[in-house]
Amino acid sequence: MITERMIPDGKQVLVAGTGRSGAAAARLLLQEQIDTVLFDGNRDLDTEKFYADNPDLKEVPLILGELEEERMKDFYAAVLSPGIPTDLPMVEQLRKAGVQIWGEVELAYCFAKGRLIAITGTNGKTTTTALTGEIMKSHFPDVRVVGNIGIPYTSVAAETTEETVTVAEISSFQLETIRRFRPEVSAILNITPDHLNRHHTMENYIRAKEDITLNQTKDDVCVLNYEDEVLRRFAEECPAETVFFSSARRLADGFYLDGEEIRYAHGGKDDLVIRTGELNLLGKHNYENVMAACAIAVRSGVPMEKIVETLKRFTAVEHRIEYVTEKRGVRFYNDSKGTNPDAAIQGIRAMNRPTFLIGGGYDKESEYDEWIEAFDGKVKELVLIGQTAEKIRDCAAKHGFSRTILCSTLEEAVNCCYEHAVSGDAVLLSPACASWGMFKDYEERGRMFKEIVHGLEA
Repeated sequence: MITERMIPDGKQVLVAGTGRSGAAAARLLLQEQIDTVLFDGNRDLDTEKFYADNPDLKEVPLILGELEEERMKDFYAAVLSPGIPTDLPMVEQLRKAGVQIWGEVELAYCFAKGRLIAITGTNGKTTTTALTGEIMKSHFPDVRVVGNIGIPYTSVAAETTEETVTVAEISSFQLETIRRFRPEVSAILNITPDHLNRHHTMENYIRAKEDITLNQTKDDVCVLNYEDEVLRRFAEECPAETVFFSSARRLADGFYLDGEEIRYAHGGKDDLVIRTGELNLLGKHNYENVMAACAIAVRSGVPMEKIVETLKRFTAVEHRIEYVTEKRGVRFYNDSKGTNPDAAIQGIRAMNRPTFLIGGGYDKESEYDEWIEAFDGKVKELVLIGQTAEKIRDCAAKHGFSRTILCSTLEEAVNCCYEHAVSGDAVLLSPACASWGMFKDYEERGRMFKEIVHGLEA
């Protein structure tokens, strides 16, 4: 645990980024009586609004635009918000000045108490984290669900006790800056190409994900997807004890999907956990999320009967193949969390109706071939918005899919789908792209989609 005494006299901690994570990090440092300075590269940031929104931070100095090299010498550490790349020139200058580079989750870990479960993966993190959190709440009295799911870890760290169980959704961005971060149970759900504009190479991205186990030992546990070749190989060098789940084959030890049954093989036994028809979640990818949550919970000491009770009542998280409403016999689904092609593939696979698909957004340098190939006759029209619209249209044409429409706004796209859809069809927002450029985040995009849909005339 970090204390004020570990910060040399006359040194401060810099918090880079004034969003939700940055504000929470600064708040935690203030609670621990550590001299803190905020920084934001946007020199036009409305400081009055920032302090009005965060009145408890009004005494914290805020530097905008550029950080002078001479000023860097004052800082012992810099806490980077997840959205700040670690290879920015400013970050490199901080390193050269001898400043330690931390992330928000690393800072939180230093102050938090109790047990930690950490979940990462390209897709399924939010559903698995939310489900795991609900299972833990069925058995433990003090459970906190934090991280990339929308609640900064730093916002609850000071409140935790030795009895607390923290379940954290951790992104690759957050894993770039860990130093001592060590979960008792970790999980890597899958690894497919994503965020290559940030990590530059697939090897860097894989390494960031696998670093969730960086400080684990054989006393700890890591849950892995057996059907992911990268993770199957990683199991051989993983420092923690590994537990597998599989959606494609029977396992001698672990959780696996057998037709419409999720089963648990362990200690020479093979037990039925739950039938997929008893779940409120659709699609094989969600069955994988369920198996991962089961594996985490079992290895955390939750009785199987409590796990099954929770599975039966759990519903899909917001923005992940979320049913919105039905109008004129047309069903609307919000899958705004499908921010990359692999996630969007799961969205279209879950559809059991002819589908008008809304896609496109910010270009993360992804390729869309496999997504287009996964349409499998389900997609009636592909309606595209955002920076990637033409790139995706051209990719679709290359694969023989020509039923594409380009729209300038999300509202125009929804109206276009509704105009052409007939009773028995579905309209699915599953963009395969990030939201940036048009929206603050995928949550804003999903909420706007729902607002537009609810405003349509029945």
